Amino acid sequence: MRELVIASTNRGKLRDFAAAASVDGVVVRPLPGMDAIIAPEETAPAFEGNARDKAVYYSAFAPGALVIADDSGLEVDALEGAPGVRSARYAADAGATPATAGAALSPAQIDAANNRLLLLNLDEVPQQRRSARYRCVLALARDGEVLLTAEGTVEGRILLAPQGSGGFGYDPLFHLPELDRSMAEVGLEAKHEFSHRGRAFRALLQKLILIGT
Repeated sequence: MRELVIASTNRGKLRDFAAAASVDGVVVRPLPGMDAIIAPEETAPAFEGNARDKAVYYSAFAPGALVIADDSGLEVDALEGAPGVRSARYAADAGATPATAGAALSPAQIDAANNRLLLLNLDEVPQQRRSARYRCVLALARDGEVLLTAEGTVEGRILLAPQGSGGFGYDPLFHLPELDRSMAEVGLEAKHEFSHRGRAFRALLQKLILIGT
């Protein structure tokens, strides 16, 4: 059975990849010692550039292994594609994250701040103009060389208020028209089928099979 190493400490992403792998018969594991590795700068203007840079960087910490890195985010048409590659840092870029007493913000606090800012910036945008998509680009590298990239997207719209308690990031605000639910209201199996990350993962596996790596 093929084993892939996921270069991420994001529990939501790791959970999504594990669910996708269980369906596709692949074993995934997080990069060992990932918490102690200094993260690289994400300076590329597009998702693919960041994914490639991260895959090359993290592959040095797992010699011989197939290492996957991703860059993903939300593109809102009414905001000219924002937050885009800055999705995870949307509120921080705008100085809209909550103040703390010297402690780092938790992932949940960051998500909440990003969602609040998104709703604020769409406050006067009517429901019919809130079209958006999730986009994910995966890059697979081994020993400093990118072997493959794959992309997945899912179209939807931004809700007027959060719905659901599952998922992470912008999931409570992202409405899936096929299921008439937010991404935060669907289970892992459905998320694998409909999500940008699941679609990118399946596309990557298909390419991996073709090259026989």
